[in-house]
Amino acid sequence: MNMISDTSGSTGDRGFWRGLKVQGNVIGALLMRELHTRYGRENIGYLWVFLEPFSLASAVALLHLGHGLPHGGIHPVPFSILGYTLFIMFRGMVNRADGALESNMPLLYHRRVTIFDMMLARDLLEGVGTIMSFAVLMGVTISLGWAELPARLFELLTGIGLLFWFSFSISLLICAWTYNNSLVARFVHPITYILMPVSGAFYQLSWVPQPYREWLTWFPLTTIFELLRYGQFYTAKDTYVDIPYIIGCCLLLTYAGLTSIKATRRRIHLQ
Repeated sequence: MNMISDTSGSTGDRGFWRGLKVQGNVIGALLMRELHTRYGRENIGYLWVFLEPFSLASAVALLHLGHGLPHGGIHPVPFSILGYTLFIMFRGMVNRADGALESNMPLLYHRRVTIFDMMLARDLLEGVGTIMSFAVLMGVTISLGWAELPARLFELLTGIGLLFWFSFSISLLICAWTYNNSLVARFVHPITYILMPVSGAFYQLSWVPQPYREWLTWFPLTTIFELLRYGQFYTAKDTYVDIPYIIGCCLLLTYAGLTSIKATRRRIHLQ
């Protein structure tokens, strides 16, 4: 009996790792396809995955060159680079979720490809480009003496991971809700622009008077940016950082997103 149990367990383990490997190969193939279809190989080709967010964030950083030091003694250029570059990741992942199913419908003919795989590949590409841009731009500011190396690297990486998770869960919802629904799709892009000034990307919660500060702490995006600044800058505080709350929100949004794309998949009839 023990031998049978051990054998079945090892077989199950092998099946799990084999399935995980297949899933990784599928996502890798989808990522390469997305990279090629979005940027192609002409001109600078794949470099656009890095240069597109890099150019936008550089322009915003240059606008803050003449500003004085904000509260807390953080130089305005690295402050704006951290906020805007990483907000680009959120905005890009959410905006590109609109119409993602319609443009990738033929992929669902392949039995191993799921909506989750498509969205994860697209969002990984978006995340890699913006994180690379953030790293290069922060490296430039450090070399110029406007910033120092990350004060708390673990907290910074945790914040980036939570921001990606939050953005990915929202992108799943947008992907499902905008499928064959042009009314919802029209609101996606305006809402992401409206969220920019309240996201916490360009201010610290300590600057906001009550009761608005208390209201903003309920919005996960603002507390994620508080965590990102706490990880990058020595003078930043973690007073309003609540990681368990952020994780709880991400779990709920991910569950809602997975449920939504599962329901949407049932409504898709391939010819």
